[in-house]
Amino acid sequence: MAGVVSDPLAPERLVPPTPGQLRRLMGAERLRPRKSLSQNFLTDPEALDAIVDAAELVAGDRVVEVGPGLGVLTRRLLAAGASVMAVELDPRLAEYLRRELYGVEGFELIEADALSLHPRELFPGEPIKVVANIPYHITSPLLHAFLEGDRPPDLTVLLVQLEVAERVAAPPGKMSYLSVFAQNVASVEVVARVPAGAFEPAPAVDSAILRLRRRPEPVVPVGDGREPFYRVVQAGFRQRRKQVHNGLGRELPVEREVVEAALAACVVDGERRPQTLSVQEWACLTDQLNPEL
Repeated sequence: MAGVVSDPLAPERLVPPTPGQLRRLMGAERLRPRKSLSQNFLTDPEALDAIVDAAELVAGDRVVEVGPGLGVLTRRLLAAGASVMAVELDPRLAEYLRRELYGVEGFELIEADALSLHPRELFPGEPIKVVANIPYHITSPLLHAFLEGDRPPDLTVLLVQLEVAERVAAPPGKMSYLSVFAQNVASVEVVARVPAGAFEPAPAVDSAILRLRRRPEPVVPVGDGREPFYRVVQAGFRQRRKQVHNGLGRELPVEREVVEAALAACVVDGERRPQTLSVQEWACLTDQLNPEL
């Protein structure tokens, strides 16, 4: 009978199903991957190992997992000694997980939209890690929801589309609004590339493991300076093909002379493009322009 096992974390239960086994399991459980929820299930053991290794888990870590699906990664996180709060939106998968992992110490399940929660609310007052093969269509809103505000997760390890991972981790020269936003509060790196064939069903693109380590101090801290910072960065990237002095001059409600003075004070050549500026340079420009915004 499905879900009745003597030990849900027995070694053989930590081995991910092959694509064929996964299809048979989903057939037996009357489950079908829902494209609207970006349900692509990871079946590659090396990719799972890489995710767990990237999370740098120690016994007792508090982990939030978004979109646990069939619990393949969940089991490995629990076996590593973490306490896992799994957040699953699909009621069919939530019911399956309740049966499969019932009684496992350290496992809790919330049937909810992850975007309606914040990890700090799930483990109040404790250090938190987020480790997940997330639904790809919520990558950007999830990063905004989890990284914004007080006490972002100490470490966030996400399996996301390769293109998105590279965009978030991009250095100056290839920056975007998303990379500036994320790198303001975290150091970001692409840990490993994961081919499309590692999933069932296989997505149309390759993926990557993205690791974000919270900075001890954000470049622009939480407070009155955050909103002007976002406004200035967004203004710059709305005109990403233009030189930064032209873009900011067009998009911000300030005189061109004020923009030129801010660029000079921050030693930023106004003929550069927005994607070449570092987080620190955007922060400096915001400090100079803020009184005028």
